Amino acid sequence: MQLSRILTAPLVVDVRRGAVAGLGALLADQRIATEGRVAVAVGPSQGDSVLADLTPENLGAAEVFRVEDSTVDTAVDLGKQLRADAFEAVAGIGGGKTIDVTKFAAHMAGIPMVAVATNLSHDGIASPVSSLEHESGKSSYGVVPPVAVLVDLDRVRSGPPRLVRAGIGDVVNNLSAIADWELAAADRGEPVDGLAVTMARTAAQAVLHQPGTIGDDEFLTVLAESLILSGMAMTVAGSSRPASGGCHEILYAIDQLYPGTGNHGELAGVGALFCTYLRGEGRLLGLTSACLARHGLPRTPADLGLSQAEFTKAVLHAPATRPGRYTILERLDLDERAITERVADFVTAVGSDQ
Repeated sequence: MQLSRILTAPLVVDVRRGAVAGLGALLADQRIATEGRVAVAVGPSQGDSVLADLTPENLGAAEVFRVEDSTVDTAVDLGKQLRADAFEAVAGIGGGKTIDVTKFAAHMAGIPMVAVATNLSHDGIASPVSSLEHESGKSSYGVVPPVAVLVDLDRVRSGPPRLVRAGIGDVVNNLSAIADWELAAADRGEPVDGLAVTMARTAAQAVLHQPGTIGDDEFLTVLAESLILSGMAMTVAGSSRPASGGCHEILYAIDQLYPGTGNHGELAGVGALFCTYLRGEGRLLGLTSACLARHGLPRTPADLGLSQAEFTKAVLHAPATRPGRYTILERLDLDERAITERVADFVTAVGSDQ
């Protein structure tokens, strides 16, 4: 009788300065591509920069595809090309959007994918989820996680600081997501995967209490490793549950109602703060708020450029973005008037931490 389980995890995780130099050897690994027929998908900006620095020896005969946006249509088109041309593997080079598109395309084509992250904006680096845009907003899709993850700290440092800080918001929101999952277990009997919770909580706590800033290699390493661990927690759980609760419902609602407001990690951080407030977890609210403030991340609707009325509308709409998911928002089932009052109280509570 087998009393353990086999976990799906990347073959390689490499977080360091100059990590991208190992891409060629990784793509030549016969465990990934037996005949060396590989593709490379690159996003704008940093992705192109990485590609320019790679020599023919690094890439071999790899064919390059450009990823211009993060829509479902773009991901499907790339998947069709990968499948039609019988590629054995694909490397996605760029930020979170490029990696999400490439993961979806690789899953569609039935081939392994290598993630080469040029920023640390969210936990999609190693997760089994692709967040893609469509005409109605943004949705999450289950995919096979990357077989290898490279994070080059030189590339991360040369990217926009705002994108690096965003990853902090996305990983510390795990604590709120876990609390929502435990609510679902208590109220609805939903099974909770203890190992997934352990991994997601460890990732969040590491960043929450890590000294330093995004200007320090030690902090960036912890952030990168925590984002990867968070993604692996979702693989263990078989869903996004350990890293996505009411916080992400609010995120998706804002994306749908007010497109272009903040980025993924910024919205996740504010959503997590609000849900933590709703659950009455004062100590965690203070710790999370202090962490976001320390790293210059938004904490209130105004920080995102939203009025309290607009944020209230997003919270009211949030449960509709993830039908079937149970969180503090579904438990309280507040009407617009009650949400308006809670939002005002939340802003006051977070403001008092300053």
